[in-house]
Amino acid sequence: MKIMTGTATGAAIEPGRVRPLRQQIVAAAVELTTGSGWSSVTMARLAGVVGVSRQTVYNEIGSKPALAEAMVLDELARFLSVVERAFDQHPGNLLGSVDGAVRGVLELAQDSALLRAIVSATQGADTELLPPFTTQSRSLLAAAKAVLAERLASFPVSLEPHRLTTVIDAIVRVVLSHIMAPSGTPGTAAGEITWLTSRLMDTGASMPAHPELPGAVRAR
Repeated sequence: MKIMTGTATGAAIEPGRVRPLRQQIVAAAVELTTGSGWSSVTMARLAGVVGVSRQTVYNEIGSKPALAEAMVLDELARFLSVVERAFDQHPGNLLGSVDGAVRGVLELAQDSALLRAIVSATQGADTELLPPFTTQSRSLLAAAKAVLAERLASFPVSLEPHRLTTVIDAIVRVVLSHIMAPSGTPGTAAGEITWLTSRLMDTGASMPAHPELPGAVRAR
């Protein structure tokens, strides 16, 4: 599945084909947001950072809400590329793929300055950033579930399609909860979620080795 980025006011763009100027503007917006807060971001300030006119910023991005959407979608593309890479690295190994994908996503979440800014917004630190994020929450979930569903389609699963859809939804939501409110290390969380996946999907496969997990849940 190709991960698409873009804004509601323009056509979606594949990450590898995004125009360099747009990338510069979005990157500058992320840096300003994580350094000074979303409320400090203005088109004029972005123009000064990037070295273009304010009108050029508007032409490339659109409105400030569209800028927030572009930032969130670009960040989503980074996370989904981690999922894709994990499945590529564990061909034919469903639980190994899930474990690698969850671990990679949670490790990336720890290092994501933009994500920390979004989490801070949910806690009232910068409420102006929250509306663009929440309005995109449904499409973000849909994109994540679509990538996982496409990858799981290559594995022999005995679940009926609607049951598999339910399992995928549960996995994505559990991962999201760990992103927003971590309750342990990425390795521990990945092990728990992989174990949960093995139970929900009844794969019959052995759990990957997880020294971080309690002995009761190390193996199926």
